[in-house]
Amino acid sequence: MKKRVLAVLMAAAMVVGLTACGGGAASSDTGAASSGGSGLIKVGIINNDPNESGYRTANDKDLKATFTEANGYEASFAYSLKNDEQIAAAQKFIQDGVDYLLLSAADTSGWDSVLKDAQDAGIKVILFDRTIDASEDLYVASIVSDMAQEGQTAVDWLASQNLPEYNIIHIQGVMGSAAQQGRTGALDTKVAAESNWNIVTQQTAEWNAETAQQIVQSQIDAGASFNVIYAENDDMAKGAVAALDAANISHGVGKDVIVMGFDCNKWALQELLDGNWNYDGQCNPFQSSYIDEIIKKLEAGQTISEKVVIMTEKGFDATTITEDDVNNYGI
Repeated sequence: MKKRVLAVLMAAAMVVGLTACGGGAASSDTGAASSGGSGLIKVGIINNDPNESGYRTANDKDLKATFTEANGYEASFAYSLKNDEQIAAAQKFIQDGVDYLLLSAADTSGWDSVLKDAQDAGIKVILFDRTIDASEDLYVASIVSDMAQEGQTAVDWLASQNLPEYNIIHIQGVMGSAAQQGRTGALDTKVAAESNWNIVTQQTAEWNAETAQQIVQSQIDAGASFNVIYAENDDMAKGAVAALDAANISHGVGKDVIVMGFDCNKWALQELLDGNWNYDGQCNPFQSSYIDEIIKKLEAGQTISEKVVIMTEKGFDATTITEDDVNNYGI
């Protein structure tokens, strides 16, 4: 027992010492003053860095618009792209006695122990955005994207292009994240099954445009032959395109290189509409209304009929996308 108390105190000290932004370090933000018996529902929200991507910025904004004092919540936020820092933040929220712990995990593994601590403390855990490798008994609900289906939809679209040969530069997101695993898995399976599908290089850019640009530039400098950029988010696709433009390599509809991204940022969908990119896979960031509804039901003593809610998502093709699609689905 003494060891657990000491571990919690050390975790609390660690979270207090973490700095905002930069290098993936965790940061925290309290959305309301202490409830002090005011009847507000206390939620601790653990998310990835809002600066990670346009998707994450929209996701964080959506959460902050919902979990407000006016809507009955005392919300505190913690951010990191590192699992150990997120776990430390979770331990701090448990110590603070939140009613609900909302989690978008940086990595799918390593959560069993801290979620068991939350359960023992009577704190209900709700996953959002990403799944984890943990028993369903450790959380009350999961509002997530089907990352494996996102990858499969994209790979099916790519296969429908009927290229004589696929020579693919594959730019991955943060390794171990649900998004990376799902979007990588479908492509790996297809490449293993088809003799004319080849991976020219497969590297992580950790969602970063500049790193993606460097990866593609290095392949261009090495004289590699490729005709597909499969980037696991829009920012990395943008970086890849910057390298293509610098080398005067054509890309987009009817051009030398197919460009694929994920997340459906509005500016990325505009690239499709303009014919500069070929495909963008939707990843829906607007989960807060679902979470709010679940919490309100639980607070009213009702049961949750669906423990797992999969967000509705689609893929967009540059040859069929419309201006209405850009306006309606762009984030």
